Amino acid sequence: MQKKILAIALTVLLSGGVSQVHAEMTHIDRVNAGKQKSANCVSCHGEHGNSSTAMFPKLAQQNAGYLVNQLKAFKNGSRKDPIMSTLAIGLTENDMVDIANYYAEQKIAGEPADPNESAQERAEHETLVAQGGDLYRNGDLKREVSACIACHGPHGEGNQPAGFPALRWQHKAYLIKALTDFKSGKRSNTNENMMHMIAVKMTEDEIKAVANRIATMK
Repeated sequence: MQKKILAIALTVLLSGGVSQVHAEMTHIDRVNAGKQKSANCVSCHGEHGNSSTAMFPKLAQQNAGYLVNQLKAFKNGSRKDPIMSTLAIGLTENDMVDIANYYAEQKIAGEPADPNESAQERAEHETLVAQGGDLYRNGDLKREVSACIACHGPHGEGNQPAGFPALRWQHKAYLIKALTDFKSGKRSNTNENMMHMIAVKMTEDEIKAVANRIATMK
């Protein structure tokens, strides 16, 4: 009887191990496939998802679920961009999952220091970072501006299960554009239009300050 129990336990243990390896291999296969399928993304989003152009977002280390949802939105027209909509229309859902898994595995790179930045510009940047940090952490209760930390995490890492994107080390110019588009209603593909309801209450200075803070997170 003891030998039989031991044999069953060993079988369960081994089968679990095989399943885990199989799942891991499947993920690796998706990442490798995504690398091949992301060839058209490189010109805007950079090699490994670290774009060098401030108006194109970094995709490296972004939550995979969020990327899939955005590609679906570009494909169905709920999020509009002439370049992205054209590219997404030809993608299957499997393509989207593969590409998203590839970028989620890449490491995001920070912004290099600007050697030409003056002492005054550096001081202004530090002031904006401090102001943006307060709004990111605490929001503004009087004007019902929600704290960014609630959805995007203390370090801008986002929330994968909830579908909230990672923001850390993102280009500040892109962040300013995104918040401005949410504010104006140009972009509205969030659950219950959540980001529009927050951004519409933010001033341009607050948007700039928060963007400067998020761009320094890592």
